[in-house]
Amino acid sequence: MVYVKYMFSELRRRRGRTFLTALGLAVGVGLVVTVSALSAGLDQAQQKVLQPLTGVGTDMSVTRPISLSNSGNGNPFGGLSATERKQLRAENGPRRLDFRQLTPGSKFSRDEFVAAAQLSFPSSDVKKIASLAGVRSAAGGLTLNATHITGTVPDQTQLQQGGPPQGGGGGGFAGPRSIDFSSKSVSGVDQTHPELGAITSGQIAKGRYFRDDSAREAILNIAYAKRQNLSVGDTIKLGGKTFTVVGLAKTPLGGESSDVYVKLTQLQKLSDRDGRVNTVYVRANNSDQVGALSRHIKATVAGASVTTAKDLADRVSGSLVDAKNLAGKLGLALELVALLGAFLIASLLTLSSVTKRIRELGTLKAIGWRQGLVVRQVTGESLLQGLLGGVLGIAVGLIGVLLIDAFAPTLRATVASAAQATFQGPFAFGRSAPTSSTSSSQAVSLTAHVSPGLIVLAVALAVAGGLVAGAIGGFRAARLRPADALRHLD
Repeated sequence: MVYVKYMFSELRRRRGRTFLTALGLAVGVGLVVTVSALSAGLDQAQQKVLQPLTGVGTDMSVTRPISLSNSGNGNPFGGLSATERKQLRAENGPRRLDFRQLTPGSKFSRDEFVAAAQLSFPSSDVKKIASLAGVRSAAGGLTLNATHITGTVPDQTQLQQGGPPQGGGGGGFAGPRSIDFSSKSVSGVDQTHPELGAITSGQIAKGRYFRDDSAREAILNIAYAKRQNLSVGDTIKLGGKTFTVVGLAKTPLGGESSDVYVKLTQLQKLSDRDGRVNTVYVRANNSDQVGALSRHIKATVAGASVTTAKDLADRVSGSLVDAKNLAGKLGLALELVALLGAFLIASLLTLSSVTKRIRELGTLKAIGWRQGLVVRQVTGESLLQGLLGGVLGIAVGLIGVLLIDAFAPTLRATVASAAQATFQGPFAFGRSAPTSSTSSSQAVSLTAHVSPGLIVLAVALAVAGGLVAGAIGGFRAARLRPADALRHLD
């Protein structure tokens, strides 16, 4: 107890030097807190962007894509097997509207569902994937383009002048102007898995999620609802059936964005694809199992392509990624430089203090203090200075965090992806829109994150700095000889 009182009395007697040493440690520790909080904030922002891959809780999605390429005869389907071409044609056409069977001048309306450039597979494959070791849950999904054609049957003169209407890229066509052609993307969702799929309960911005019954319900993408001036409670037509809008949803960056979401079984029935899906959403028991599980799925489902969250992360770019990379490369170096500088300042000030206290420390040794007690005295004072520096460092770090929250710019994250060709309508199966590169972006507000662990780390670093300075000062004090100290005039 006597030694502790002596330590405090010495620190109070040298208030200026004590505060200067603690402040040197505080600056270094505070910079570590600020940079670490900034890095944690960037990590959280990226996780927010990447969660989920295609739905809340989704670790990977399974599809059977088809690579379209021109063969020697210009056929984009030349690279497909006979079985694949047969399956694709059975689901998507050919479907040409024969006006000869209709009365000129009469009204007509027709709805067709066509798939993107991928094959569907039986729902039984969903059960196969769900039964694999390491899979927590799996849900099937079906994403199609709903093509709506309406208008007046043209007479023979119009047909001779404009020819039969043909589907084409970008929603346009050649033919009589009395025919309107529109298209929207539709996803069928397994509502029995509300936290897994193309749209989930966590993404509902207004309204509610699907109920597990046979009612015809639809959830709209917010952007689509705004374009069509639709809201919760309105109705939409799909395949000649009326659906009530029960919710509006936001789609995460990189997620599968459709205009309309309905129950999977209802879309399968409307599109004559009973028991078929073209996407399986998978949740793993452990994120460490995703890689091995991806390989296992490819071996289980022939022709399967597995997209994981890591694949999505590799496609993210923009100012958020640039800032995170910069923090990753320079942050650690900045922290190390700050800590080394703080430790060096504390050590030099402690050595200077020991030099100025040669007479005092020598006298203590002359009156019987053992060398170990002198070293403990100097080290203990440095340790207390380190604790004070830790408290000040936390304050400096929190000030830095507040400044980041107040002045940090809004960052953007962008995911670029190749837009697969789509078979554009019932008039001309096999005509596909050119494959293009599309991207979606999301603004992210940067906030620094301070965790309890970071506070503990700050105190530990400051104490470590005090111990380093105390060890160096104690070693210098231990080498003092009482006779030389008594001859020294302070």
